[in-house]
Amino acid sequence: MHPRTKFLLGGVVVLGAAGVLMAGAIKDTGIYFLMPSELEAKVASDPSLIGTGVKVGAKVVPGTVVRDSSGRQVAFEMTDGKATYPVVYRGIIPDTFSDSVEVVVEGRLDASGTFQATTLLAKCASRYELAPEGYEAMRDAYKSGATPPHVP
Repeated sequence: MHPRTKFLLGGVVVLGAAGVLMAGAIKDTGIYFLMPSELEAKVASDPSLIGTGVKVGAKVVPGTVVRDSSGRQVAFEMTDGKATYPVVYRGIIPDTFSDSVEVVVEGRLDASGTFQATTLLAKCASRYELAPEGYEAMRDAYKSGATPPHVP
């Protein structure tokens, strides 16, 4: 067998082994991202999803937020307008978390139907998006070549 053939054969074996290992790792650590209605449908069709790690994106139902006195636990309900789930999160609560905020929670749905979150991310659009009047002032300043105003 020629040295070049041995080299190519060895390369194919190494790449194949790496591919198998990567596929296995992705399967073990891959997390689904679902909306509450999608989670409800998947659990109805496959009850083994209970206890499996998933990410769920939804909106906090206004008036359902209950904070623990220690400040390290929060319970609330999340919804996408079609399905609603109670959520319990233990950990540091983001500053942007409040009623009606969009959240992404990562964790597991327990047998009682409560989502036990291990990660809580909250979006606050007003903090990151420029208000319309601020946008107009910035646009006008750039067009005229002036220094843009500071917009809070």
